Amino acid sequence: MFKNSFSIAIRAIFLNKTRAFLTMLGVIIGVGSVVLLTSIGTGLQLYVKDQFVALGTNVLFVVPGNPFGENGSFGNQEQTFLESTQAKLKIRYLDKILRDNRDVLKDGVATGVGLAEAKYKNKSIKATLYGVGANYETVRHTKAEKGIWFTETDNAKSKRVVMLGAGIAEELFGQVDPIGKKIKLDGKSYQVSGVIEKTGGGFGGPSFDNYIYPPINTLFNDFDTELVDSFIIETKDESMIEEAKKKIETTLLKELDEDEFSVFDQTQLLDTIQSILGVLTAGLGGIAAISLVVGGIGIMNIMLVSVSERTREIGLRKALGATPNLIMLQFLIEAALLSIFGGLIGLIIAYLGSLAIQAYFPARVTMGAVVLAFSVSSIVGLIFGVAPARRAARLSPIEALRYE
Repeated sequence: MFKNSFSIAIRAIFLNKTRAFLTMLGVIIGVGSVVLLTSIGTGLQLYVKDQFVALGTNVLFVVPGNPFGENGSFGNQEQTFLESTQAKLKIRYLDKILRDNRDVLKDGVATGVGLAEAKYKNKSIKATLYGVGANYETVRHTKAEKGIWFTETDNAKSKRVVMLGAGIAEELFGQVDPIGKKIKLDGKSYQVSGVIEKTGGGFGGPSFDNYIYPPINTLFNDFDTELVDSFIIETKDESMIEEAKKKIETTLLKELDEDEFSVFDQTQLLDTIQSILGVLTAGLGGIAAISLVVGGIGIMNIMLVSVSERTREIGLRKALGATPNLIMLQFLIEAALLSIFGGLIGLIIAYLGSLAIQAYFPARVTMGAVVLAFSVSSIVGLIFGVAPARRAARLSPIEALRYE
């Protein structure tokens, strides 16, 4: 019985290939959109995770105020900015932290932020200055692609040398080798010591590749600031993260109030970013899924037309002994097949699309997304096929045979 209904449904679909394809188009677009958008979201999550792992899993951050909200997400950004501009972190606090907790801490670096107009010959751009110590290279596992990092002596003497992010080096110098060249920051001349390999990042702000990295003491002296943006601290081992966090807090509480600083590790930051990306991925998938509903409505409309066109056929089958359940099964199978074929084509298109954009954007088609989209498309076909199938099953055989 099922085999016969299945073969009739297949024959009906292939007799009207163009109409069948147009019917499946909504499902094709829906499944393709859901899988492709969720693959972009998933790929972005995996990319962010890989970036954090590459930077080390034994790293702690100390920042002014509290960048996280009560639910673990990023807090009020205006408040965070205000706290950063009123930061009370001092470089001497980092020295004290490292000195008091040598049993668990390996190294640490202070960072400061400033803005300047960067100029090389006739090229001029607004740039973010990210002042760091010479040991930033080892603490953040950041290597020089060209040239060498400035030394701690350069930092101690506030020498006017800089490291360039890969992006800003290309923007200022193009194909010219920047090593040893001079750039001007707000009119002052600085020598380029090296170019940092591409790191990406930024998480909602500018990419680290677009930063200029002077020694932090040079930043403070030349730009009239003492604003410490953060401490980046490396523990001796990943297993010491929680112990180190508590010891850092104990040391800082001797100098600052509890609400004036936060200590967190990369896991906390990663979890927050991943939760945001997860919501974004779900939202994108949900928006794309609307087209699946539209596709289901299209299937229902075409199936209703098909029932009207095949009324005499339905009457003949009923006259020959076909039961209402058998008629209903035939049309349900036909609706499900339209949806399944559409889903398969949509999956193929989404997979090819993800391969095409991988060179420009991280995308990863997951089995979960494939199963979900395919299951939803099949269910959509069945749900929207019920009304036409029931209409066909309820036709009176006598009236159906008289139908013109």
